[in-house]
This record gives sequence, structure tokens and C-alpha cells, in this order.
Amino acid sequence: MENSYSNAHHISAIIFDLDGTLLNTEQVTKNVLKEFLAKYGKLQDNEKEKKRFGLTFKESAITVVNDYDLPLTPEQFTLEIVPMYQGTWLQAKALPGADRLMRHLKKQGVPFALASNSLSKNIDGKISHRDGWKEGFQVILGSDQVKSGKPSPDLFLEAAKRMGVDPLHCLVIEDSLVGVKAGKAAGMKVVAVPSLQIDPDSYSNADSVLHSLLQFQPEQWGLPQFVDWIDNTLPIEPIHVEGVFSNGLLHTCSDSELSVLPDQIWGLYIGWAKFDGLELLKAVISIGWSRAACGSTRKIQPCIINESDIDKYDNCKIKLLLVGYLRRSCSAGNVLDSLDILDEDKVTADAALDLPAFSCKLCKSFFVD
Repeated sequence: MENSYSNAHHISAIIFDLDGTLLNTEQVTKNVLKEFLAKYGKLQDNEKEKKRFGLTFKESAITVVNDYDLPLTPEQFTLEIVPMYQGTWLQAKALPGADRLMRHLKKQGVPFALASNSLSKNIDGKISHRDGWKEGFQVILGSDQVKSGKPSPDLFLEAAKRMGVDPLHCLVIEDSLVGVKAGKAAGMKVVAVPSLQIDPDSYSNADSVLHSLLQFQPEQWGLPQFVDWIDNTLPIEPIHVEGVFSNGLLHTCSDSELSVLPDQIWGLYIGWAKFDGLELLKAVISIGWSRAACGSTRKIQPCIINESDIDKYDNCKIKLLLVGYLRRSCSAGNVLDSLDILDEDKVTADAALDLPAFSCKLCKSFFVD
């Protein structure tokens, strides 16, 4: 989906959501409720969980107690489960492109705020250990600091007010439908970066839909553009993944921590591949999703550069270190399918992987057998 930027609505500030937008907190806490319900002899229902996506913590507590017929009040539920959540927050990592975008905005003097449906004390617990985050936001707001949380526009309107920016000149970046609705109700432009791989048409109310913040192009919103591209490749924080190579695809091991990638990992990457007992090889990796009746499954296709006989690696264990992101991914739209790897991608990757910024030495220990 294209954005609808125009000079009439020049963007002067950005308001971020937190969970699922900047941090993968939803990923690291996904088993907390399951473990909690097990204590009461209940099984987690994924369909019920989808209903809670984006709700305030108070609304979520009421919903859980009612949906699972728990012998607790919402207040008792909250007292019991919050310590369990707190124990996982330190494991949360910044989602792809989050640190980069905030550093860029700060350097360019563009104000940005945080407006989350989480309680303010929980927000503090999630970001206080992250270098520069707490100081970087001009405003930090939780749902307990306004009359109503999302989908009400209160959080975004209050954030704009405290920054001294007209809501018409604010851009909201959100991962949930509830957040998108709140941003539009506030009269703001909204970029959706869904943290769940559902039909992109569900986010048709947003002005733009991206797979990750790596696709975000500030100049499309009248903001200073990034200057960190090296030709057509962006250096990224190394991403590790391992599994078995079969029929041209990497099949991850579900019990491996190195195989748990955020849903936002999508597009064309460059990096290093290593098959058991063999030397490091240059690679272009296309990551996308395959749609099926039962949902979406991740598709990871490594293309080994300068290797014609790829079949010889079939059923071998493989480790991948992703170190760069190809610019062509930014203009691919919000399709779920993986992108085809073109000859031009291989040429770009081959040259880039000879540069220090994309060296395999960035995480050499990962390849130790």
C-alpha cells in the first residue's frame, strides 16, 4: 500500500507503539499465559488470544478471566501474572530497524514519542534497560495516563499535545489493528507494521503497510532520508538462523532458539552460509511467507552465490548469518510471498560481502562447529 504523503500534511513528529512495534515483547511472553492457565487446568485457545491483540492490560485481564472462566477477579489475575511477565521483559529485543530509525530521528532533530496500551510502570520495565531509549522519547505515555486506551485516540492526541505538534503533522507507527484505528481516529497518518502475519487487507485503513521498519523510507513522509546505505545494501544487526537445507529451502528446528525469528523478518538479505564441515559461503536469502488454509508458514530460501550444484547440500544442516538487507525489498510492497532472487541481487551481494561492514567476522563464534 502506498502512503498518501502530501505537503498539506507535512510530518513533524512520529509516535510509536511499543509491544510488537519496537520490541518483540509479544514473542518472548507468548508462553506466559499458557503456563498460567495450566495452573488452573485450562488450555490456551489461540482464537481467543487473537481477540485480545492490542487491548489495554486492564481490558485484557477482564477478557482472560471471562474467556477461561477463571476463579479470579481481574485484579487477582493481574497480581498473579504480572510478575511472570516481568521475568521475560529483559529477554525482549529491538525489532528490525527500530534502533536505526530512532537514532536517525534523534540525529535529525525530529521529535518522537511512545504511546502504548501498556501501563506506564510496565513500559518503564520494558525500556529502562535499553540504551538511550528512555532518554530518546520526548514523551512516554501509558494507557493509565489518559481517559481511554486504544482504539480511542486519547493516547495519540495527548502525545501530540505534549510534544506541541498538531495531530495532522504526526505519523503513527503501529503493529495492531486497534492501534491503527486509534491513530486514524486522532486524524494522523498511520504506518502499520503488523506483528502477526494476517491478510494485509485487514490493515487497509492504514496509510502504508510495511513488513518491518527496515522498509520505512522517511523521505516519503517529508522527513530526512537515511544515509547509511552502502550502494544498495543496508548493514544490519546480525541475525542468526539454523536448520536443515532441503529442496532449496531452509527448514528450521522448532526447538532451536536460533530459529525463532520475529514475524517482521521479511525480504531479501545477504549473508554467510555454512553447511556441516564445509567452508563459509556467500549467500542471498529470500524470506517470506506461504499461505495455507491453516495459516501462514515461513519460507526461507538461501541462494548460494557462485555455486551451480546446490543439490549436493540437500538434507544437510545449515547455519545462516544475515548481515545486510537489500534495498529492493523496500519497494516490494506488503505482499506475504517471498521475493524471487534475481541475478542483480547476487551481483550486489557478492560485492557487498567483500566489504568490512558485512564481514563474517561480525559473529565468527556462530560458525564454530
